Amino acid sequence: MRIVAGEFKGRRLSGPEGKAARPTSDKVREALFSILGPIDDARVLDLFAGTGAVGIEAVSRGAAEAVLVERDRRMASVIERNLSELLGAGDERATLVRGDALKYLAGATGFDLVFVDPPYAQAAALEPKLAALLPAALAPGATVVTESDRRSPLDLSGSQLSTRSEHIYGDTLIRVFDAP
Repeated sequence: MRIVAGEFKGRRLSGPEGKAARPTSDKVREALFSILGPIDDARVLDLFAGTGAVGIEAVSRGAAEAVLVERDRRMASVIERNLSELLGAGDERATLVRGDALKYLAGATGFDLVFVDPPYAQAAALEPKLAALLPAALAPGATVVTESDRRSPLDLSGSQLSTRSEHIYGDTLIRVFDAP
């Protein structure tokens, strides 16, 4: 895994031991950020952050701030290592929140770009809560990106978001939504 573009282009990211995680591949991240276009000065929220690759990629590409939320202790340690190795001590552009994504989302406001990539097996159970909580966390005109298994897509209907586009990469479905 590596950072695809921007300030940290080509830098390697640490990953977890074993196959417990499903990090967003370099190819999918590159396609995703091409779809999104410039994200300069955006406030970014990366829910279910895993290795932190998406949030760190956002900072590399000019986001002003990224909050990476991960509750799994092992994955949070991977994020911490990646942030330390790439951004270094004292760089406040990226923050790790060790905790539950829904609890964090319940108090979040003002994000311009939100990535939602829950464990595929939990996506269906999380849909109604995510759909209810996301709108309050968004700045006007914000963008929400979901990543899910194409065979069981994450459905955010009822969330006041309108679907901009859908993209399939192997078994991965990326949906891009716009907030009012």
